[in-house]
Amino acid sequence: MSSQHAKAPYYFVPGPSKWPVLAGASLLVTMLGAAGWVNSVPGANIINIVGIVLTLVVLYFWFGDAIKESEGGLYSPRIDVSYRWSMSWFIFSEVMFFGAFFGALFYARSISMPWLADLDHKVLWPDFAAHWGNTGPAGTIEAFKAMGPFPIPTINTALLLTSGVTLTISHHALREGHRAKTAFWLFATIVLGAVFMGFQMFEYYHAYHELNLKLTSGIYGSTFFLLTGFHGFHVTMGAIMLAVVLRRVLKGHFTPEHHFAFEGAAWYWHFVDVVWLGLYVVVYWL
Repeated sequence: MSSQHAKAPYYFVPGPSKWPVLAGASLLVTMLGAAGWVNSVPGANIINIVGIVLTLVVLYFWFGDAIKESEGGLYSPRIDVSYRWSMSWFIFSEVMFFGAFFGALFYARSISMPWLADLDHKVLWPDFAAHWGNTGPAGTIEAFKAMGPFPIPTINTALLLTSGVTLTISHHALREGHRAKTAFWLFATIVLGAVFMGFQMFEYYHAYHELNLKLTSGIYGSTFFLLTGFHGFHVTMGAIMLAVVLRRVLKGHFTPEHHFAFEGAAWYWHFVDVVWLGLYVVVYWL
């Protein structure tokens, strides 16, 4: 947020904007493409990629408008408070998003699996074994190996934890007015996030080609790829946010007192770190 907000009116209200409608439309295209892709609809992967690109373009111009408003001195301290509440509720919605997937995983492992293996169901499914990573009671799923915590998931855990430290160092440097130090440690955070995603792509290649673990590998495969995949998507978006913040740091947009764009991106990144810790324990260890 710009240091010029002391000149702003009591509460800035922007004019009508086309970006919310365009964002909704691009997200709809993205999800339609994704739904078609996982169901092997021809051309759905292209639709999904087009939707993602359109969404990123909309966000670029939408947040660009917000940056211009901030740097133009239109934001008052009350706008700062609004942004903080908005980011807080957005992160809460993300908590609920991941909570749904963790809930599905808990239901499958702790309720459905023991239920299918009880005495009443032994008549229907005599060969079903109540161990996580099974091929289902009907035996219609191709055999696969479960993903363990070593070495890639553990390396990725170290990378994300380290990125949380480097981001905190960068934040403290910004609060102390050291722009070069802020930029260096922020760049280090982005690099760590990029390395994390590189390892995750290698992990997916390993899962598909060496473990025969796929999205279609029953409830284990679907929960594994949905949880880790959506987390990877959030890491990517967080890295993009931090890259935008880095550019603004280099352009001198922030002061030690006013830099909510940095703080909001940092909140998001730390949230991604916390989700990964839960995911690392529940998905890879238990």
